Amino acid sequence: MQENSKYAVGLDIGTVTVRCVVAHIDGTTGAPTIVGVGSAPNSGMRKGTVVTLSGPAQAIDDALGEAERMSGYQVDAATISINGTHIISTHTDGMIAVGASDHEITRDDLLRIEEVATLGKVPANREILDVIPHAYKLDGQDNIKDPLGMTGTRLEIDAHVVSALTPHLVNVQKAADTAKLIPKSVIVAGVAAARAVLSEQQLENGVALVDIGGTTTNIAIYEEGDLQYAAVLPLGGVNITNDLAIGLKTDPEIAELVKIEHASAVARNENSGVSLKHGGEIYNFDTRDIDEIVEARLEEIFEAIQNEFKRAGRAGKLPSGVVLTGGTAQLKDIVSYAKESLGLAARIGKTAGYGGVADNIEKPQFATAVGLMLIDSEGEVTAPTRKKKTSNSISNASGVISRFMARFKA
Repeated sequence: MQENSKYAVGLDIGTVTVRCVVAHIDGTTGAPTIVGVGSAPNSGMRKGTVVTLSGPAQAIDDALGEAERMSGYQVDAATISINGTHIISTHTDGMIAVGASDHEITRDDLLRIEEVATLGKVPANREILDVIPHAYKLDGQDNIKDPLGMTGTRLEIDAHVVSALTPHLVNVQKAADTAKLIPKSVIVAGVAAARAVLSEQQLENGVALVDIGGTTTNIAIYEEGDLQYAAVLPLGGVNITNDLAIGLKTDPEIAELVKIEHASAVARNENSGVSLKHGGEIYNFDTRDIDEIVEARLEEIFEAIQNEFKRAGRAGKLPSGVVLTGGTAQLKDIVSYAKESLGLAARIGKTAGYGGVADNIEKPQFATAVGLMLIDSEGEVTAPTRKKKTSNSISNASGVISRFMARFKA
């Protein structure tokens, strides 16, 4: 690989699995080519938040190691995800005087009005992850999308703020730091997934990204090109697995295989049996039992999703419907279930069009990692390094890494 090559790295720190995507960025076109993919089972997290540092730190190290071996690139920094029900979005506004009547609006003015809009409106124990300006008003002129370079004296903003609890954010950063990885920016998992699978037309018309992961479900609602609402629910595919384990009186490992191979989101109205061979043993289950268990949990998950749509004022009002990502989006007939349950168009979100080692990238569970990589590529991409890292070693960091927040405008 050429030493002047540039790379972008996305690291999705999921509760169940950590996934890493490394891409080479073309110096002329800026197009990414995926050169490394890695994943590792995670432990030490519950519903998106860190409860033991060593677990996610080891998973990060393992996922990075796999991606590094595939790409030949030593990963020192990445754009990473954050998850958990502590993530909230709120509406805000603000006003500043910018100067004389011939004053041109500068980036400093935009940063200042965003600071004014969030001052005192976000609790002290929360960190702002992103400020999304919906519209500006300059000397009475409404609905300005970007006032940069315009002339005026009084600037107002209508915006959306996404924030996370500081302790949870710091713990995610610590886990990355322990694995000797510098977080270049921290992005909400649902927002990252949206970056990978939503088109500009969908973002403009009105669309919801629903990322159903292992233990959480991320919701990101977009309209007029901007993020309008974000939320995280404490429900996911693991809940379905656990219900199957209890209802079928079997081990969670067997229940997970039943979910993947034989479960359906839509009841099949048949009383046939299914067989599963695992560990030299054969397990037999009734299809109707499986369907009843899965349907009960899916009803709870999608009822919670619909409640968030209602809270955002978008229930039944999204022309581009719902785009599903996350591992649970692979559940058979879940698109049909989503259409019926939410009363909207629905489809599975897939990342496509990337060259290189992209065999598994189209799977919906990789949407967040690919989105993080794309966001990373839009920032200051890094040059490859070739220094050796101690294999599978995790050492305690001497302190908390400093926050380095990049901004992502959907």
